Amino acid sequence: MRDGDPSIIEHSVEKTHIWLKELAAELGDSDRQYAYRALRAVLHTLRDRLTVEVAAKLGAQLPVLVRGIYYEDWRPSRTPLPIHDVDAFLAHVAAEGHMAGETEASLAVTAVARVLREHVSAGEIDDVLAILPAKLRVLVEA
Repeated sequence: MRDGDPSIIEHSVEKTHIWLKELAAELGDSDRQYAYRALRAVLHTLRDRLTVEVAAKLGAQLPVLVRGIYYEDWRPSRTPLPIHDVDAFLAHVAAEGHMAGETEASLAVTAVARVLREHVSAGEIDDVLAILPAKLRVLVEA
């Protein structure tokens, strides 16, 4: 498959469906719309907490369609956001994902982290973890 080949879009859609199916299973819910909201909320919160360089390297490992979701509304000049504790991180995820609260956000973070670990290189996950304060690493290490 060449980069200019339109089948790259079809392949990315297939990969995105796989990610959403896996995420829905992790969440214990077959609702892919909910899985999408959780994925988007966690990716945006994580991206906004990372340095621009690490955020870009993580983005490069995402399927094309997921990468578009990841970069949607990103303002690199605002990052990293000063989110240093678990409560603030979960509050950000809950607000971004229109979730009921921190418990729901925590479940979403754990589920997304597991899917990321399945599809992103261990080295990149290590780079992401190295940037996060120890209190936040616990969420992503699940």
